[in-house]
Amino acid sequence: MKITGFDAITKKTNQMAKFADEINGELANVIYDPENPESIETAIQQVNDAIDEKTRSYDRNDWIQNLAAQLKEQFRNSILEKAAAARMGKEH
Repeated sequence: MKITGFDAITKKTNQMAKFADEINGELANVIYDPENPESIETAIQQVNDAIDEKTRSYDRNDWIQNLAAQLKEQFRNSILEKAAAARMGKEH
C-alpha cells in the first residue's frame, strides 16, 4: 500500500509557517474616530486590505485563506469593541 498526498500537506504546512512569520507583529496601524461609523468602517477595510495583501501569494492555500477570514473577523470585532468602549467612556 502506498500513501500519497503528503507533498500537498507539507507544502501547505510550510506556507502556513511562512505566513505566520509574515504576519507576526504589527499588521496595520489604523486610526479612526469612534464616533464616526464611516471612519470605523474605513479602519476595518484597511485591516482587511492589509490581510489581503499578506495572503495574495497564498491564494491556493485554503488553510491560509480560512485563517485570513478568521483574522478579518477578529480584527473587525476588536475595532468595533474598542470604538464602543471609547464611546461609553465619553458618556461618563
